[in-house]
Amino acid sequence: MIKTVSMIVCALPLIGCATVPTSTCDARLDGYVAKITPDDFNYNPLETPIATIYQAELARPGISGATLIEDGLSAFVIRAAFARMATKTIDLQTYIYSNDFSSKVLVGELKNAADRGVKVRVLVDDYGTNSDIVDVMLLNQHPNIEVKVFNTVHNRAKILYYPQFLMDFNRLNSRMHNKLFVVDNIALITGGRNVGSNYFYPETASNFSDTDVLYLGDMTHYATDSFNEYWNHHLAIPASVFPKARSKKATKKLEKSFEEIRQRAQSDIRAYDTIINMAQNEYRARGFDFSWGRGKFLADPPQKVEMSMREKEQYKGDIIETLQHLWNTTQDSVYLSAAYFVPGPGGLKHMLGEERDGVHLTIVTNSLASTNAPTVYAKWEKYRNKLIESGADVYEFMLSAENLRGKEHDRERKQSSFSVLHSKTIVFDDDISWIGSFNLDPRSAYYNTENVTIFESEDFAKKLREMIIRDTKTSWHVTLDDGKPVWTGMRPGDTTPRVYHRSPDTSIFRRALKVLTRAVPEKFV
Repeated sequence: MIKTVSMIVCALPLIGCATVPTSTCDARLDGYVAKITPDDFNYNPLETPIATIYQAELARPGISGATLIEDGLSAFVIRAAFARMATKTIDLQTYIYSNDFSSKVLVGELKNAADRGVKVRVLVDDYGTNSDIVDVMLLNQHPNIEVKVFNTVHNRAKILYYPQFLMDFNRLNSRMHNKLFVVDNIALITGGRNVGSNYFYPETASNFSDTDVLYLGDMTHYATDSFNEYWNHHLAIPASVFPKARSKKATKKLEKSFEEIRQRAQSDIRAYDTIINMAQNEYRARGFDFSWGRGKFLADPPQKVEMSMREKEQYKGDIIETLQHLWNTTQDSVYLSAAYFVPGPGGLKHMLGEERDGVHLTIVTNSLASTNAPTVYAKWEKYRNKLIESGADVYEFMLSAENLRGKEHDRERKQSSFSVLHSKTIVFDDDISWIGSFNLDPRSAYYNTENVTIFESEDFAKKLREMIIRDTKTSWHVTLDDGKPVWTGMRPGDTTPRVYHRSPDTSIFRRALKVLTRAVPEKFV
């Protein structure tokens, strides 16, 4: 197979195809000089304007503040507001950067911060950019912005992508799935959201229902340390070596588009600025709902990408070991919202044992209709019935339903024509919260690199648990009738529950696709 692929690659006309290094050891980077250096971080985060607002709380050693960011619009507004409040540094690490409207606006905020003298670093995964000329890579030409691309494909011709993927499968199948937004080394936003309109705006044709957290204080420093580890790794390639990212013409076009937006939509921009200013003023007035406690920030090492297949399948890093420890020490309950939930035989055995020992499990995950990964759902089905039989409460997210504008609470969850649950959150014993990029599936465990935060605060855990419980109200409760699954739930406006004996809101074709994907090995989902 590999020999055949090699012949195909060699037979293709390679003249004129751009190539980039896959490692900083490449001779083409011998003359590389970093624009942003450790000296740019030689400041006291506690003396920045963001920190002084909560000076008394942050003065306590090891203490961090945490507040939930539950809806997409808030997630965008808070990122923009903190970019405007930045005075020293901004670090952005993301798996996906979608070159769409909201991404352009966020890029504009990063550029404005850099114009003020803020040092900005952006690290994106190569698979998640989809182009060598996206706006964020063009920003690398700014003197105060440096962009790197992680785990690159050597030849940039799209026709060669899959042959290269097959020839270097072990490396390219593993992606940097981490998600961080760090401002002045004192404020950290992390969770499940990538950078794109479908993560921020519920009105998009396909949107992700997700959860982020804004942390202040001690935990942020560990996130910055993790960012630095990836930033300085030999797989992080400077955007300056990407030919298209050096295009002056494309940069001028981007700057022109910023100006055209300002000229064309003056009233919209004024409204946007008003919203961002309101968020800044609310923060400065100590209006954010922070819970205070102690926490940990954990991330896989970037070296995980380069492990052999055997090493990856035996890998147990800090994230997995901490998760196992939390499960082992839980006494009462676990609330779990997982977009892609494939516990594996070992995880299932542990959960069944916990349920028998009186630890009640509540699970919210995607339905077949709502998931964007039918292959994952096909694997989840293998475990679902046994979990239900053990006594666990299992819920699957509704596809649509115009559900819960939420007058009774602040959480806006109006869904569009297609909504995907994307959260990765757990609450242990109403005391410890787990939020991050880590999906409870084999890909996160063995292949992708991930990051999570573990926060110990009863107050915060209660808020996260209530959020998960609210999600059960817009999900199907899955039970068993004579060993077969039954979906029960109410859409807004219903006066009586609906009952389905096959996956709700699915066509025969989608159900057939699910059956076909059962043949895919579980370790590759």
